Amino acid sequence: MPQREFVPKIYKRHGSGASSSVHLQSTNDKGKFDFSLEALHPNLFRVRFSSPDHPLPPYPSVPDPKQEADIGSTSSASDDSWKIEAGNVTAEVRWEGAPVVALSWTGSDKYLHRDLSGRSYVADSGGVAHYSVHDREALHVGLGEKAAPMDLSNRHFILSASDTFGYDVYRTDPLYKHIPLLIKANADGVVAIFSSSHSRGTWSVGSELDGLYGAYKVYRQDYGGLEEYFIVGKTLKDVVRSYAELTGFPFLPPRWAFGYISGGYKYTMIDEPPANQVLLEFAAKLKLHGIPCSAHQMSSGYSFSDTEPSLRTVFTWHPKRFPDPKKWTAQFHATGMRLLSNIKPFVLSSHPDFEKLKDAAALFTNPDTNAPGYMDVWSAGGAMGGEGCHIDFSSEFGFKWWYEGVQKLANAGIDGIWNDNNEYTLPDDDWVLKLDKDGVNLPGRHDVPNSVGIWGRNMHTELMGKSSHDALVDLRPTIRPFVLSRSATAGTLRYAASSWSGDDVTSWENMKGANSLSLNAGFSLLHCYGHDIGGFEGPQPSPELLLRWIQLGIYSSRFAINCFKTSPTDNLVGDVIEPWMYPEITPLVRDTIKRRYEILPYIYSLALESHLQASPPQRWIGWGYESDPEVWTKKLKQGEEQFWLGDTLLVGGVYEPGVTIAKVYLPRKAGILSSGFDHGYVNLTAPYQYLASGQWVDITSEWKTSIPVLARIGGAVPVGKSVVTRTPGEAQIDEAAANLEEDNYRGVEIFPPRASSHGQIFSTTWFEDDGISRAADVSSFTITYSSTEEKVTIGFKKGESNGYTPAWKDLDIVLPHGDARHVVSELGKPLEYRGVDPRGRSVYRLVGGP
Repeated sequence: MPQREFVPKIYKRHGSGASSSVHLQSTNDKGKFDFSLEALHPNLFRVRFSSPDHPLPPYPSVPDPKQEADIGSTSSASDDSWKIEAGNVTAEVRWEGAPVVALSWTGSDKYLHRDLSGRSYVADSGGVAHYSVHDREALHVGLGEKAAPMDLSNRHFILSASDTFGYDVYRTDPLYKHIPLLIKANADGVVAIFSSSHSRGTWSVGSELDGLYGAYKVYRQDYGGLEEYFIVGKTLKDVVRSYAELTGFPFLPPRWAFGYISGGYKYTMIDEPPANQVLLEFAAKLKLHGIPCSAHQMSSGYSFSDTEPSLRTVFTWHPKRFPDPKKWTAQFHATGMRLLSNIKPFVLSSHPDFEKLKDAAALFTNPDTNAPGYMDVWSAGGAMGGEGCHIDFSSEFGFKWWYEGVQKLANAGIDGIWNDNNEYTLPDDDWVLKLDKDGVNLPGRHDVPNSVGIWGRNMHTELMGKSSHDALVDLRPTIRPFVLSRSATAGTLRYAASSWSGDDVTSWENMKGANSLSLNAGFSLLHCYGHDIGGFEGPQPSPELLLRWIQLGIYSSRFAINCFKTSPTDNLVGDVIEPWMYPEITPLVRDTIKRRYEILPYIYSLALESHLQASPPQRWIGWGYESDPEVWTKKLKQGEEQFWLGDTLLVGGVYEPGVTIAKVYLPRKAGILSSGFDHGYVNLTAPYQYLASGQWVDITSEWKTSIPVLARIGGAVPVGKSVVTRTPGEAQIDEAAANLEEDNYRGVEIFPPRASSHGQIFSTTWFEDDGISRAADVSSFTITYSSTEEKVTIGFKKGESNGYTPAWKDLDIVLPHGDARHVVSELGKPLEYRGVDPRGRSVYRLVGGP
């Protein structure tokens, strides 16, 4: 876009305004510009900058938040300045020239955020820009999903979404998500800047320099006016939760979505034997090898037409590959696995409903021809395109057509919907939208042209998610809907429960860089998130790389193996990664996946915590350790090599072939006077050593044994069976659950100090529900323990709100490897000694609970 910046500088206060807001107006030969700053909550502020030619976002990605009563008091106001103290945050605006917003802790003269003087809020052609001072030493994270490393500082990013098949995890930009949330963090505090617009744009996070203005960062938005939110907090946890309060807390997936999800494009593309038989054989092989699996992602081959050429025909079934879909899905459910079906938001001109959609103007219209906006869309195999059009979800007819198509799939037995290829990479901003769907024309928003460029391609990612979500909810009102979405906006997360990093490439480098993507996704509320283990595209992984990737992948919130490996000789069907493809490591793969199921109660509890409190399951190593200066060093800000899974498990990795030693940093807690002594960590693999916090350590990591996994002393991990299980009542509402084992075992792995805890009592609470109901009751369970050199004393209680009763009755207490101390209960009940398990861990049973 040509740069045509104009900085309105002559502002006057407009109206008296409320004490919690200030409104300014600038009139000049470029037109009238309005600027406002509103305090909405003690740590939430909204800036608006607009003009008649630069209207506010017509369909913002977040609902308009209600302003909290008695937000604060104006501490000063004059003809060129205004200040408010909202809670412990002071917000100030000065407008000697362009408005300059500054945020600080009340009573501090150190800014947490400050706009760039003389060049803050800028009109640029049909869009806007916002310049602010760049802190070169701070950590910058977020933006949904951006190339590694995790720290976004001193880099430039395109805010758009693209179908980046076979991307480079360290270089490709943009990727699949459009979430304009940038978070700046250091030990002094955290400030997030979030734009509600779906417009394309850019974020230059200190990557530009100017001799006059110094170090700055700038958000540029291609279309419309600016509606931006500032969120202030002491920690990243504070800011991410406040962001969730603005946009919506992460949608809760069903419990089965956290198990192993299999996939592979090839399976649904096979004609002989037919694909339905191939998939049943795949499920049988999983059982033969003893590998638990919760669901299978059905790639789009099931929906191909039975004509020449055979092309994608969304919402249909290939009559030879799947002659009786409902019968077949029942057979597949009998294996205990659920099904996700792939759907894409476009139709080829050969689709049987194409003319119907065209006549209803449910496809984007090209104003130059007054005909649908035709473009090449993915028609068959790799890089195979054909003429087609994208569905216009702002059209009532298009939205309803999609809704009904999703219900057809669900009525045929599909359990979840896989919204794929939904980046809306359209070639022309001027294509016209229908805009006749209820809820799209929001009250109080400026009238704007009905062109896709201004409203944003990304709005359609969001509306596609809503249509799929609403279809499942209306059809199955008591069951939790599951929509997996490749692309996402902030608003999409209100409808889509899960996402992943798209079509990655098989390489050691990609496995490493993917950790950074996971962490930035977590800051951006993409919490049921993971990667295609082993790589979606590229060569087949070596046995070592595949096992290392699976060892790492079981500690992500989403664990899936899915791929489409094209080749010069086979660009239509491709090849797949299968967990038994290397017989020499199949037992190791099986044991690793079974460990995933063992810790599923822990992972699912983190999902419930995410849904209720917005903390991501997978966390940066400095999350909660902001007072440790080492976490702010460059290596740890990269987020590539280690992360937290919850509060207890610290996960490292090995990212080069033949390497058997990994360096891991063990962050240290501060504030020991109030919270007790930091007892450090225990290595969960041989040689099982206890390690002090606040140091870098070398962890032995043979590739046929494990990656580095350590537990924080004082933490706890609830565990269950190492197979797919069902919760009480699940079999009555979920066909696939009928043949599964009951979830009637619970243990807790605890990690007491090697000697005495010196009176310190450790406490961990986990959450459970039935894993499938939309309005499920959530119960909490708390384990406490302390230790001396001779014994470990435990306590256990159920939360006061105990609406869900699990199938398990007894609770096993599992000590670390080699810990032979006796375990006693403070509850007055004897603990039953169960012996030493195959991993060398003593196990005691608390019979019947408290």
